[in-house]
Amino acid sequence: MKLLQIERDALLKPLQSVTGIVEKRHTLPILSNVLLERKQDDLQLVATDLEIQVSTRCQAGKGATGEQQLTVSARKLQDILRSLPEGTELSLDAQNNRLQVKAGKSRFNLQTLPAADFPLLGDSGVPLSEVTVQQKDLRQLLLLVQFSMAQQDIRYYLNGMLLVLEGELIRVVATDGHRLSYASGAVETQAEKREVILPRKAVLELTRLLTDSEDPVSIELYANQVRFRFGTVELTTKIIDGKFPDYTRVIPANYQKHITVDRIVLLQALQRAAILSNEKFRGVRWMLTEGSLRISCTNNEQEEAQEELEVDFAGDALDVGFNITYLLDVLNNVDSERIDCAFGDANSSMLITLPERADYRYVVMPMRI
Repeated sequence: MKLLQIERDALLKPLQSVTGIVEKRHTLPILSNVLLERKQDDLQLVATDLEIQVSTRCQAGKGATGEQQLTVSARKLQDILRSLPEGTELSLDAQNNRLQVKAGKSRFNLQTLPAADFPLLGDSGVPLSEVTVQQKDLRQLLLLVQFSMAQQDIRYYLNGMLLVLEGELIRVVATDGHRLSYASGAVETQAEKREVILPRKAVLELTRLLTDSEDPVSIELYANQVRFRFGTVELTTKIIDGKFPDYTRVIPANYQKHITVDRIVLLQALQRAAILSNEKFRGVRWMLTEGSLRISCTNNEQEEAQEELEVDFAGDALDVGFNITYLLDVLNNVDSERIDCAFGDANSSMLITLPERADYRYVVMPMRI
């Protein structure tokens, strides 16, 4: 029975939209599959890992009618489509627990599993809160903070990103306990204050799927889920149940020492210094004196790298250490020409802000070197 007839790229693009969350190895074989569900002229594609679900749709093409559904290996189908030349016409036929992909003189027979066994995330009813924001704005917010999320931290609530809706503002915050990123932006609709923690994987997948367009994204908050709808894509994620740290207490307010530096110049100086940093501790010393910022790294072989930048600084001298990876992360992920650095003393965190973006804060804790 014909499932669909379609041009290769018209199926590959929506398939790639959903396969990003599919794990290579899974205890449940069906979680390696993508659900293909045809309703008249539409084909819906769904993938899930039980925490996140991504769905999209495309035209089923000519010769396809009626309703049909099955699941098939997401990776294998994607690899087959990628291997075919662009513009190839192909057809998908389902019979006897098999999906046959035909393209020219090529034939591929794939095993299928019943669609009834596919574990869809349940519907959460009416959203508690709903806002709309432009795709490019949401993507930019995510890019500004996502690198600060923890990975496999025992404090599970750090392995994600805090999303706050309040009034006409959307705030995003991420921290791994050593550094913190905060950014905010405007939304098109008012919302009462709500906070949720999105899992790390959902944040990274959203960043991958969103485009730099002015097209809208609908964000719907439910009791234990968040749903993002944009274009033909719908991403639903469970939320992390936990108490996120009070970020307002972490962001310093009244620092007196300030310097403004060219982002690329500082980035390149740190990249050079990092070559001779200790591979385990990744420490870098910042020594501020009048008109000068000296950067130095040393390692276990007693090797040393030193860089010096001219800066507009006239306060008391300061000698403070940081993890150089945390500094490279922020400089690689913001696109501002210049950055502002503010300091307390040798035991205080550094606050990085952007002259062009008043709603961004990056805090990095000091380290003893």
